[in-house]
Amino acid sequence: MVSGVEQAIEAFSNGQPVLVFDSAFREQETDLLFPASVAKPSAIRQLRKDCGGLLFLAIGDEVGTGFGLPWLQDLHINPELVKENPVLHHLMTNDLQYDSRSAFTLSLNHRDTFTGITDRDRSLTTRRFSELWTEIQSRELTENERMEALGKEFRTPGHIPVCRESPGGLANRQGHTELAVAVARMAGLPPIVIGAEMLQPDGDAALSVEDAQKYGEKHGIPFLSGDDILIASGLNRGGKN
Repeated sequence: MVSGVEQAIEAFSNGQPVLVFDSAFREQETDLLFPASVAKPSAIRQLRKDCGGLLFLAIGDEVGTGFGLPWLQDLHINPELVKENPVLHHLMTNDLQYDSRSAFTLSLNHRDTFTGITDRDRSLTTRRFSELWTEIQSRELTENERMEALGKEFRTPGHIPVCRESPGGLANRQGHTELAVAVARMAGLPPIVIGAEMLQPDGDAALSVEDAQKYGEKHGIPFLSGDDILIASGLNRGGKN
């Protein structure tokens, strides 16, 4: 692995956070990421207070497939839904400035939460989703049984937005979703990661790379760039080997 990546992956495998900057040619944002399986209320609190951006759950494509989670963009252009809800036609996602496709799927709350927004509630939703995925891996379940298991514990809409990795992962898309789950895989963890975008204190722009690195140095959190992760994964920018 490239310099610095091994330290970050070891930290992540031990339940510690990492910082990931995607690219100067993409969103130009740094995300603070934790393994979902260890997302205690304190981790959610750190994401909420130190980042300022949206808390999101990044999941591997296989997790999305296993639970039958659709991409919202696909739902919103479904002809039947558009016919019933014409406003969807007017709200069509066709002008993203950083990509051609959104990673968002459904948002979730665990059924044992109250409103779902507190640090404790979001911690429960995050951790239990990861635990449930790990549990069903050891059981031979049909697609319907997996969806039933998900629905038994979770509801939508909720306060944890979920982003699903593009099929093929980093080879096809180098967004924060793909980068986050790539870090989890390299750490030997389930491809389920909780994170948030880091903003400037006034919220008017993404936190600069320099300030994100200073934050990492202050708190002992490893910093990785998207290129670091791509190189460690045997890829180049653009997804080509």
